[in-house]
Amino acid sequence: MVDIATRVWNHKWKIDPIVRSLIDTDFYKVLMCQSIYRNKPDTQVTFSLINRSKSIRLADLIDEGELREQLDHIRSLSLTRGESTWMRGNTFYGKRSMFTPAFMDWFENLRLPPYHLEKRDGQYELTFEGAWPEVMLWEIPALAVLMELRGRAVLGTMGRFELQVLYARAMTKLWEKVEQLQTIPDLRIADFGTRRRHSFLWQDWCVQAMSEGLGRAFTGTSNCLIAKNRDLEAIGTNAHELPMVYAALAQDDAALAQAPYDVLSDWQAEHDGNLRIILPDTYGTPGFLENAPDWLAGWTGMRIDSGDPATGAENAISWWKSRGEDPMDKLVIFSDGLDVDKIIELQRQFAGRVRVSFGWGTMLTNDFKGLVADDALAPFSLVCKAVAANGSPTVKLSDNPNKAMGPAAEIDRYKRVFGVGEQDKVAVVV
Repeated sequence: MVDIATRVWNHKWKIDPIVRSLIDTDFYKVLMCQSIYRNKPDTQVTFSLINRSKSIRLADLIDEGELREQLDHIRSLSLTRGESTWMRGNTFYGKRSMFTPAFMDWFENLRLPPYHLEKRDGQYELTFEGAWPEVMLWEIPALAVLMELRGRAVLGTMGRFELQVLYARAMTKLWEKVEQLQTIPDLRIADFGTRRRHSFLWQDWCVQAMSEGLGRAFTGTSNCLIAKNRDLEAIGTNAHELPMVYAALAQDDAALAQAPYDVLSDWQAEHDGNLRIILPDTYGTPGFLENAPDWLAGWTGMRIDSGDPATGAENAISWWKSRGEDPMDKLVIFSDGLDVDKIIELQRQFAGRVRVSFGWGTMLTNDFKGLVADDALAPFSLVCKAVAANGSPTVKLSDNPNKAMGPAAEIDRYKRVFGVGEQDKVAVVV
């Protein structure tokens, strides 16, 4: 096991790469990349960094030269032979050879495309443009680099013993959470914490702690590299990116209304079983479920990722019942802003009514709240999203209007097309 504090103390080489592998990313990104490579390979997209926590002035904290070094290093990466062998030969979700030879041939020759970086009003404007299958793979490493560089800026002022104590406190804090989770019957929980982790080493430590402390209740990690290195299940399905880009490509309102279902039709053509998980909230869950085709009711489950999670789960249960499905045969995955108290509450509320699972993210891999002066290591909300496709802006409405994004006129149009009315605002912490 790595001595993280000593490694942090000693990391001041010319460049200590934060991202050392193209599969240091979330499994759902690779699954979606294969789907996009098959269905929309020529779509041109723009991804952009969005810091929702404006009080965190990243450009004042992170040296631009160091940021460029890290991003340039990522552009030099390609799959290693061992990584390619793992992807080509491993069993994922019970299926061997999940990734096709054509996709793997393409992936093995991939280098990430150029980036554009500017400073503006204390923030970094970081954008990526090009073919969708290539550009999309920037999202997770870009976020990981910025989150870890922000942490390094704070940790760089600390002495060796101060770092040892800090990490001892953080480890204790996490282990106390694990001990709470040990008391929950029939718990199923996975690590979803790559994108806003404190650091790669810390995420790896958290995964090891969860695996040892929870045993079979810990179902795996979204991080491909950690899954490979630790012989764990790689966990993930699909994300908002797919309907956002499909919708932006729609030529009229009728095609726009159909776009979220076109995404899932393409997905169904490639995947079965536990990979058939509906993510309904991109343009509002109630309208999505009301207009959903009957074949979607046969899918395995649903991920609840915005709005009030209990309300989302109740809506899912009611919808399955209305379509003649038994909710006890279905899986609900909670994945938005979770910490231990909320996990315990939701498990107690829905156990015995539906199969319950949790994707635990930022508060697993980056909970340093209260551990340093001025809470300078507290997690914050940083995202990297597709903002345009073939020249048209993307839009996300969400079940939480505080997460909405896109030009105001397009947001109004999407609300009209998808029948989204008043929504309850929920504070976005991470």
